[in-house]
Amino acid sequence: MEQNETNPQIEQHAIPAGAETAAANAPDVMPSLGEMLKEAERKAQEHYDAWMYAKAEGENIRRRATDDVSKAQKFAVERFSGEMLAVKDSLEAGLAVTTGNVESFKSGMELTLKQLSGVFEKFNIKEINPVGEKLDPHKHQAITMVDSDQPANTVVSVMQKGYTLNDRVLRPALVMVSKGKA
Repeated sequence: MEQNETNPQIEQHAIPAGAETAAANAPDVMPSLGEMLKEAERKAQEHYDAWMYAKAEGENIRRRATDDVSKAQKFAVERFSGEMLAVKDSLEAGLAVTTGNVESFKSGMELTLKQLSGVFEKFNIKEINPVGEKLDPHKHQAITMVDSDQPANTVVSVMQKGYTLNDRVLRPALVMVSKGKA
């Protein structure tokens, strides 16, 4: 064995001089129960305050979201309505004309229809005009069946055009369908 090595048993039992008196004079490291209680109450109050703040913030977010949804529903058709006002103005101007013939009246109506079609196109409203197509109950409503040379359940005539908004049916087309070859 080397000279520098020491016996661990001897080191454990060796107490430095004056260590006993230093331990007796050391301040109490363990906090008292009263201090621990005050600290726990302080932390509980912090957590309660943070919870109340989060609760109030959640209520504010919910209220703002409700207001936003309400406003969105209320003003959802604002852009569309603005565009439709121009069509209404054109119709009123056409009706206000006292002198004129049928041709000028028809021309004004065609321009107004063109204006209305432009509004529909802008807002992705499309016509359903299914002449010659097979009956689709999701887009068409059959009013009657007629004799025809076309295959059964083929749209022969459209009584009233249907319309879609962003590929969702607003109104189905009212159609007459063929009975088929007898």
